[in-house]
Amino acid sequence: MRSAFRTAALGLRAFVTQRKRLALTLSFLAIAWLGLALYEKALGTSILVAQGGLAWIPVDEHTPWLDRNVRLAMHRPAPVAVPGRVGWRALAPGFEIAELPALAGGEEVDRVFLARIDPARFRFVVRNDRRNRTPLSAWMRRLNAALVVNGSYFARTGLPATPTVMDGQLLGPSAYTSTHAAFVSTVGHAEIRDLANRDWRAEMAGAQTAFVSFPLLIARDGSTRVAADSGWLANRSFVGGDGTGHIIIGTTRGAFFTLNRFAAFLRAAPLDLKMALNLDGGPVACQGVHVGGTDRRTYGRWELQMDARGQGRLLAVKVWREEPMPIVLAVLPMISGGRRPADH
Repeated sequence: MRSAFRTAALGLRAFVTQRKRLALTLSFLAIAWLGLALYEKALGTSILVAQGGLAWIPVDEHTPWLDRNVRLAMHRPAPVAVPGRVGWRALAPGFEIAELPALAGGEEVDRVFLARIDPARFRFVVRNDRRNRTPLSAWMRRLNAALVVNGSYFARTGLPATPTVMDGQLLGPSAYTSTHAAFVSTVGHAEIRDLANRDWRAEMAGAQTAFVSFPLLIARDGSTRVAADSGWLANRSFVGGDGTGHIIIGTTRGAFFTLNRFAAFLRAAPLDLKMALNLDGGPVACQGVHVGGTDRRTYGRWELQMDARGQGRLLAVKVWREEPMPIVLAVLPMISGGRRPADH
């Protein structure tokens, strides 16, 4: 009898504790909802605007919780960022890293994480997760890669939205027109190929790894194919080639740059870039390096569209998790003789 009474008492205590937790949770949600409602009333608009299956948050340069450098980038006119000093550090033969600060008014407003790679010592592969469930850390583990960066654009299906060659096989659309450029890699060689007045099929024929992307930030003649300023602020990634035939890959830490500002910044940077091709941007713009005991990672977070009045809408993302990357460009070591070790 005493045992039954004790069991009942414990059950009652657990029930009361559970009810208290539920009440506290509901109270918290009610307070959060009330705070959101008051904030929306102060804004005069809904904080979340659904469009195309995505949620966007209205912001401007005075939004207090927005990153300071993003708010600075939204100012009209925005300050001009100039490149700071860059110092390369070798992690392995044919693989170097550096960081390039972007300075405005003597203060750092963004930073570009760079890698410089010798295609004779490292190979490039494209990988695609059409389910869009694989973040940077998982790609790094799965591929045992020296570097992973987001690739070109992807469709709602998770498949490439531009012509892409993976292990010699064509993915993505077969009917496609581009006036920008493609990254093309064969054994021991990689480069950016200009597609102006050229057929991408011919330029990518015989490649083991290749993809079309846009816009071409720096063309061979020093010009850019970035259209008029769209007001799009985002984390950015690019792949380019320098005067020595090395491949340079870069990803920004923040979202200070529109595309035309980014193109101008890279042209002025002390990187000897002969061509530079933009990759997808926003939360998917992530980069990881794991070479010689060095592990360096940067994660995308920002994607913001700004209109001519300086009003913006910020893509709502789950900041507590890594963003999945459906398409990645990975850098893997080459074994002796130029042969390619298997990756999984």
